Amino acid sequence: MNERFSGTIVHNEERMKINGKTKITGIFGYPIEHTLSPAMHNAAFQVLGLDYCYVPFLVHPDFLGQAVQSVRALNLAGVNVTVPHKEKIIPLLDHMNEEALFIGAVNTVVNNEGRLTGYNTDGRGFMESLAEKGISSEGKDILIIGAGGSARAVGYYLCQKANSLFIQGRTREKAKRFVQDLCRIKNNSYHIEDLSDLGRFQIIINATPLGLREEDPLPINTGALREGQIVYDLSYKETMLQKEASKLQCIVLNGLGMLLWQGALAFELWTGRKPDREIMRRALNEALSEPQGIFT
Repeated sequence: MNERFSGTIVHNEERMKINGKTKITGIFGYPIEHTLSPAMHNAAFQVLGLDYCYVPFLVHPDFLGQAVQSVRALNLAGVNVTVPHKEKIIPLLDHMNEEALFIGAVNTVVNNEGRLTGYNTDGRGFMESLAEKGISSEGKDILIIGAGGSARAVGYYLCQKANSLFIQGRTREKAKRFVQDLCRIKNNSYHIEDLSDLGRFQIIINATPLGLREEDPLPINTGALREGQIVYDLSYKETMLQKEASKLQCIVLNGLGMLLWQGALAFELWTGRKPDREIMRRALNEALSEPQGIFT
């Protein structure tokens, strides 16, 4: 008899065995019930024969400090971090890498003998997801909608490639701070955009949560899009923006590729091994076919 486990079909004798040597990883979030990450990570651990396990942890914001201390106390190998903890976890860590410092948000924590280091693999995950689709950001005029953690994660890398980078934030002050920070990475052409002419951009990225709820307004006037533009919505739930851009013959990408790649990079930070990304992708797709939420 076969059983379904972690996005793949395995035999009973191949099921994960938890023992005193098993290294525990997981994800801190609130809520957390609908996370897709356990499916892809446990499938990848299993295929490589690694004695690791990935579990979701429901961490109320009032108890984030205790949860972080438990990573040390329980000798967890590390954790992912999702909403609403990505920023608030920073002062609780011992060290941050350069990307996470710039972004101001952490999505991966590594425990090295009690020393906790914060990383952000979202930006690299985004760039890898572009590359696997054969899309280059080199020399392009690019619009990023949003100025929060996700926007800063992708902007960190795009500013080093793009011809010019345009930022449209929901608050102008936040957008201005984003542009100022980008200038410290590379002296390039940055603009705060009023979205009057969407046709000038080769790539448009929605890094806002708009579209996660049916009643959300569109983040841009989709009537101003043109055929062939790349529209990348970081949500992996199908949104109205994705639907409308597809009708206009845009090249539409969702956040599933970024989710996959950021997870693969976190996996490598914890284990020192490269995961089988196709196994992770298959596990994600199977998990998505079941009733799920929108959280990483």
